[in-house]
This record gives sequence, structure tokens and C-alpha cells, in this order.
Amino acid sequence: MRPIELNDVKDYVERNIGTFHSKRLLNLQRLKLNHILKRKNPYLFKAKNILTAHDLVKGLLDAHLSSQEETIFGEFLEGLAVFICGKVLDGRKSSAEGIDLEFERDGIRYIVSIKSGPNWGNSSQIRKMRDNFRKAKRILGANLSQKNIVAVNGCCYGKLKRTDKGDYIKLCGQEFWDFISGNPNLYLEIIEPLGHKAKKRNEEFLEAYSQFINNFTLEFSKEFCENGKIIWNKLVKFNSAK
Repeated sequence: MRPIELNDVKDYVERNIGTFHSKRLLNLQRLKLNHILKRKNPYLFKAKNILTAHDLVKGLLDAHLSSQEETIFGEFLEGLAVFICGKVLDGRKSSAEGIDLEFERDGIRYIVSIKSGPNWGNSSQIRKMRDNFRKAKRILGANLSQKNIVAVNGCCYGKLKRTDKGDYIKLCGQEFWDFISGNPNLYLEIIEPLGHKAKKRNEEFLEAYSQFINNFTLEFSKEFCENGKIIWNKLVKFNSAK
């Protein structure tokens, strides 16, 4: 195990964080109001007593962007984790389905599925991950009969009390970053580089975001408002009528 140099982490972040911001902006630019209105729950917004087109459009847009950003940034963190493990333990992106990282330490081959946080999936998604672990173990076991193979669900943030899940280990936050780097403080050290040019990038995003709020509000008002009021029946029909 080689120590990770923080400068290497900074260089990686500076080279790749722009991709997160670019995808985030591109995702916004591709949005259509009709698509969002069809995907979100109109009953929820009525129950929250939202009265203005601006507040409803902003709520819809924010809910959509939040879930998308979590996915996009999760991809970035996955790449960062593979990069760090590559530097420290010659870890690499696995070719096995559903396995994000593969490396060897002390005679044990680790196969890792990387997720953003601890509460990432429902029971069927967790079942799918377990199936991927079993398949990967069978494939690797044919070539590595003398080595132990351990499956790990690594989560980039959060924490939990019980890590042993029977057929795999779950590591979150500090434990996960320490596991792939050997540095118990890495989870703290990576936070500063992530802010590289964040202010400038966020200003660009907010400018585009404001334009979409204004345009979508106007579009929504023309289609779903009369005399300054939201016509909820018309909105619900658009969302749910057969």
C-alpha cells in the first residue's frame, strides 16, 4: 500500500470536476416543462397549498434537479474513489457487471460496488447488487481459486452501525475512504478540492436556472392558469388522465 498524495487528489478533481458542472448544466438545458409535469406528483403540491405558478414550477424543477445532481455527482465520486485506490493499491474499474472497483490487499481480492450514500436503494436494487456480487465471485473464483474474494458495498458519505451484511460488507463515509486509501483522514481532506472553481461554475448555473424558472413559469401560466389562479383539475388531467 502506497500513501496517497493530496496533490494527486487535487489534480484529479481539477481535471474532472468540470464534467460534473457541465453535465449538471446540460441536464438543465435539456429539460421540457411538459416532461417534468408528467413525472411529478400534482397532489403533493396541492396538499402543500402552493398558490402561485412560480412556486409550483420552482418546486417541480428543484425536485427534479436534486435527484439528477445526486446521480451525476455520484458518478464523479465513484471515479475519484477508483482513482485513489489505483494510486494506493493498483485498484481498477472492474469488467464484471455492477462492480465498480476491484483490487487486492493481503491476499484478498475485493470487489466493490460504489454508491453515494447508505440509503441508496430499495430491496430489489439491493437484491440486484447481491446477484452481481455472486456472479463476479463465480467468475473470479475460476481464476483465483487460491484467493479469498470479499464483496463490499462502499458508500461515499454517511455512517452505519452494522457493517457485516452476511454475503457482503457495507462501509460508509470515513470507513470507506480509509478502506480504499489507508488514510483515516481522507474523507476530510477531499472536501476542500471539491470546491475548485465552484463559485464561478455555480454562478453560470444559477443564471441559466433563473432563465428556466422564468420561462417555465410563463409557459405554465399560459397553459394551467386562469385569472391568476392555478387550475388544478386541468393540471391533474394532463398528468394522469388516460
